[in-house]
Amino acid sequence: MRRAATLLRRRAISAIPVLLIVLIFTFVLLENASGDAVDAYLVSIGGGDAGLRDALREQYGLNGSMLARFWLYASSVLRLDFGWSLAFDRPVLGLILERLPNTLLLMGSATALAFILGTTLGIVAGARPGGLMDRVLSTLSLALYATPGFWLGLVLAIVFAVQLRWLPTSGIETIASGKQGFARALDIARHLVLPVASLGLIYLALFLRVMRTAMAAIWPLDFVLFAEAKGLSRRRIVLRHVARNAALPLVTVLGLQAATMLGGSVVIESVFAIPGFGRLAQEAVSGRDTPLLMGIILTSAVFVILVNLAVDILYAVFDPRIGSGESAA
Repeated sequence: MRRAATLLRRRAISAIPVLLIVLIFTFVLLENASGDAVDAYLVSIGGGDAGLRDALREQYGLNGSMLARFWLYASSVLRLDFGWSLAFDRPVLGLILERLPNTLLLMGSATALAFILGTTLGIVAGARPGGLMDRVLSTLSLALYATPGFWLGLVLAIVFAVQLRWLPTSGIETIASGKQGFARALDIARHLVLPVASLGLIYLALFLRVMRTAMAAIWPLDFVLFAEAKGLSRRRIVLRHVARNAALPLVTVLGLQAATMLGGSVVIESVFAIPGFGRLAQEAVSGRDTPLLMGIILTSAVFVILVNLAVDILYAVFDPRIGSGESAA
């Protein structure tokens, strides 16, 4: 418990400069992009004169210097409200809290599918490296990992939603259905089947290959040869000795894929019209809504930091040498 607290304190302190770098870099990058939210708004209404443009920029604080605009946004971040969305005319924090649960539900379900099924198939493939099952699963996983996520989502939607009509084509739930409780949860689950499959199957192949490779590297080690010499069953050796020691790299991959899966959700949410975090980012870009886009990027950075913090804590639990090293430092 003390090792986990020490690790948590160290990671929290190191996260502050990371968030500051993300904040400054994102602001400078967006400030150097052409146009702003006022230009996008004027285009959407068919244009406007210079007086209207100047009045809107004065209203939203866009006519000040770069330093003044940065301080305006940084102060809103310190207040934890992330400023005001120019495109939606709403607080940025409210928009993020409204869309983020849908993305977390999609990502959590896809991660669980990829991790559980990918690890299981990786154990099957790594039980006999070089065998027939290993070659078949490795080939299929490579083909699946090379498949673009948006293409896989479109194919699944055409087959299972358009042709077979087994599942809904889009959305997170049936609009104005009036369902409550378990009926609503079941409706959401039906809508998430295709998006979760599209997002999770790609990373399933990655977990499979990582688990298989780690197990193949462990088979020649002395403790495995000793277990075989003792006459233990193949099943016991695979599950209790080889797979157990090969599982630690999966924790690393789980943390590294958090940011990648968050980026992949942008494409999947666009394909299946899910009102989530990724689609909100797309709308912020199209509307040139700098405060909203910066709030999305900063929230994504916090999410990735928290996931990697959880991975570090899991490492300290699974491998006490890591936690003791942190405490000694």
